[in-house]
Amino acid sequence: MLFEEQIKDLRTLLEKSQKPLFLFDNDTDGLCSFLLLRRYIDRGYGVAIKSFPELDASYTRKIDELKPDVIFVLDKPIISQGFLDEVRKLNIPLIWIDHHDVNPDIDGIHYFNPMRTEKPSSEPATYWAWQVTKRKEDLWIAMIGCISDSYLPDFTKEFQEAYPELWAENIKTAFDGLYNTEIGKISRIFAFGLKDRTGNVTKMIRFLSRVKSPYEVLEDSGNFLKMRYERINRKYQKILERAKKFAKNKLLYFQYSGELSLSADISNELSYTYPDKIIVVAYIKGTKANVSLRGKNVRELTLKAIENLEGATGGGHMDATGAKMSVEQLPVFKERLESLIK
Repeated sequence: MLFEEQIKDLRTLLEKSQKPLFLFDNDTDGLCSFLLLRRYIDRGYGVAIKSFPELDASYTRKIDELKPDVIFVLDKPIISQGFLDEVRKLNIPLIWIDHHDVNPDIDGIHYFNPMRTEKPSSEPATYWAWQVTKRKEDLWIAMIGCISDSYLPDFTKEFQEAYPELWAENIKTAFDGLYNTEIGKISRIFAFGLKDRTGNVTKMIRFLSRVKSPYEVLEDSGNFLKMRYERINRKYQKILERAKKFAKNKLLYFQYSGELSLSADISNELSYTYPDKIIVVAYIKGTKANVSLRGKNVRELTLKAIENLEGATGGGHMDATGAKMSVEQLPVFKERLESLIK
């Protein structure tokens, strides 16, 4: 866990920044951690990081374009050496908030990770952004970021009392909240919104930086985010039903291609539906495959299955990981997983 002194340091760094650049992971936890920090100081630019698994050097162009006085990197486990070199050359302070079980040996930055403390824990980046900001009007954003990352926070009761119509009875896990409540629906609206083209993601960021309440996201039938969600959700449900047909063994392995990468969202819901299985969802685009894995101790399985696969990368949390490899490596990857599970 982060200690109170670290949270105070984070708050001070945030409040002192005049033109911050927020680079956040391209998922709901990353988005919500950015929104909490951005709305707290009411300034700064937000950019979703789409490179995987690292924040790569291509994002230095945003430094040249926006000329920030400080850079916040949110919910990203790796930063490329090329990016770090550019930041150091320009002498711009870098604040890195993450919660993955990694131990980067990097000097000269402000690094905040609850896994790298005397009392290790893995609360999502959103949780710690909330500890820094705690604007009551943003409580719903904090809740969205936490449940999207499979974490039911200690402020759940406070949220339920403030927004009873967005919650439900007998919610015992984060994914219960994600798939069975109205706030969970908003979380999925956010997630699907991030899968749009860059111009529309920028439009979404502007909208969410000033929106007054969660009801503005839910109630306006002409809301572009809600309309986008409904279009993608129809496609998502069809892919999800196809994936469920492979739930016959301990390993549920499913691969697909198409215009939308939904592997993380699909693997999360499959994991919720089939908690005793190892879930593997591979999205194929061209010659590359992005793979999302869920299940007990799946990180160990992932790292063993990609050993000596040239160019393959992978990692993440204990029970939720991602991997990237060439399409031709998928059969070997699947065979290894089957062998390891047996």
